Amino acid sequence: MPSTREIRRRMRAVKNLGQVTKSMQMVASSKMRRAQDRVAESRPYADQLRALVSRLANASGEDFGDEAALLKQRSVRKIGLLLIAPDRGMCGALPSNVNRKAASGVLELQNKLADGGQKPGVDYIAVGRRGRDFIVRSQQNLIAEFTNYGDRPALTDASAIAQVAVDAFLKEEVDVVYLVYPEFVNTVIQRPTLVQLLPVQPPEDQGDQQAQVDYIYEPGPKELLQALLPRYIDVQVYQAMLETIASFYSAQMVAMKNATDNANEVLQDLTLTYNKARQASITTQILEVVSGAEAL
Repeated sequence: MPSTREIRRRMRAVKNLGQVTKSMQMVASSKMRRAQDRVAESRPYADQLRALVSRLANASGEDFGDEAALLKQRSVRKIGLLLIAPDRGMCGALPSNVNRKAASGVLELQNKLADGGQKPGVDYIAVGRRGRDFIVRSQQNLIAEFTNYGDRPALTDASAIAQVAVDAFLKEEVDVVYLVYPEFVNTVIQRPTLVQLLPVQPPEDQGDQQAQVDYIYEPGPKELLQALLPRYIDVQVYQAMLETIASFYSAQMVAMKNATDNANEVLQDLTLTYNKARQASITTQILEVVSGAEAL
């Protein structure tokens, strides 16, 4: 059994660690609420923009894919993957889950889009250090990286990121672009998601009452759709960044709470061990005194 001095040293270390994780839990909890509020506030705008793009695409029944560059479909020789992951760690398995989704999604896409047994190549755009490190470790082709985007990214930040993907698509450096990010569901659930970003696929008409309204567009739906497509892509990336931040702080709050609980359990076990060691030491001393008195 270790000495009481060693046990006290371990108890102090565990107690200090528990205080650190408790503080990080409280900070993450505060930032998590604000991040969740921003996600909840941005979702109605993103949903309405998707609905508007859907209505414009279905307004006249025309196929704009040959005329609108961002809608143009072509054979896939190179896949672009925009990976949005947390900038920091200490958030449980969230970064690993997102990176794993990106890796498995790429394999599925390569098998699905393989032409004559020839799998398309992959170029990565990394947003966040955790995603960037994963791409570098796996020795993939990284064409751009964005880190330190902070807790309150602006739409201009998302626009700069989206512009890299749009330029690569328009220059035919990639033929399709997919977006991978952790979708915030609730505090304990963050779902890694893979969606197609380019070429833009207008959401299907849901057939609700609002979609049934016969709108009059000025200028026509074709011109409005082409003007809205860049904004639509920017909002998609911006919403994904907000989802990632909310997912990060939710996962960090849960991870730090679990770490604090584990530290408290270890401290209780060490306290029990310390009391047993102290009691054994006192008993040994009493026996020595009694034995010495009897010897005299």
